[in-house]
Amino acid sequence: MSVRILGEGELRRLVRLDEAAIEAAEHAFLALGEGRAIQPPVLALEIAARNAEVDIKTAYIDGLPQLAIKASSGFFGNPARGLPSLSGFMALLDATSGRTVAVLLDNGYLTDVRTAAAGALAARTLARADARMAGVLGSGVQARLQIEALSLVRPLERVLVWARERNAALAYADEMHARLGIPVEPREAAEAVVREADIVVTTTPAREPLVQAEWLHPGQHVTAMGSDAPYKNEIAPAAVARADRFICDVAAQSLALGELGPAVAAGAMPADTLPVELGAVLCGRSSGRTDRDEITLCDLTGTGAQDTAIAAHALARAVAAGYGLAIGD
Repeated sequence: MSVRILGEGELRRLVRLDEAAIEAAEHAFLALGEGRAIQPPVLALEIAARNAEVDIKTAYIDGLPQLAIKASSGFFGNPARGLPSLSGFMALLDATSGRTVAVLLDNGYLTDVRTAAAGALAARTLARADARMAGVLGSGVQARLQIEALSLVRPLERVLVWARERNAALAYADEMHARLGIPVEPREAAEAVVREADIVVTTTPAREPLVQAEWLHPGQHVTAMGSDAPYKNEIAPAAVARADRFICDVAAQSLALGELGPAVAAGAMPADTLPVELGAVLCGRSSGRTDRDEITLCDLTGTGAQDTAIAAHALARAVAAGYGLAIGD
């Protein structure tokens, strides 16, 4: 049995941040909500001496022909060496036999796409239909992709951005204005972005809260996707408590790795809090936004089901287009 090897360049040509990617994300969350996915906890390795982290995620989704095992790394001193911070790969196993069928050497590209697609899905599900102004905290890859994805599900008219480095925010504004064709304006403070925007996306590796409770306003939606480790925290505990609807991708992960953990530790949320999961909302087992004035907050820590769904999507496109190098029998 041969194994198909695909490089980052091929995967970038095959898989785009589009409606099909959002559909793959929705498939993953529906599988979680309907109990059709088997997903173990994230295996996370922090390497403090290297300012680095390595995560391994996997999941089986009933109905998909493959399952993925993903290894992703973040070595945050790499830019000083002229290297990107993030890397990784995905291995796909046949869901029937367990045989390895493909290795996707994507260097984190598919993770970037599926993360942005999940953010768009969260906003499509929870944000007001008439939301027009978006705000983003951060200016990196996800700050760009999250707003690009958001523009697929809401007719954005304006974007606000804050970043720790003023020049990074200015560069972001210029690039995204050219990409989206709408005004993109930097703000001097995160507070200004949150107070003005209908939809806010947080995309930073912050270890201290950026979003405060008093900045939130009725009808707003916040997607928090930067916190995916116990030492990260973007949303103040009081802000988590202020949300009328707190939704997450996986409850246990939100408590261990995401925004629920700090809120519980600070006493802002009860220790026995059982947040609603996005998959449960999508399959109709739980409600999302029920009123236009509600404040909704969705905490996305990243799931193995998302990785399996986007990897299977990529492989299907590769096979159809005849991409990849086959090795072995």
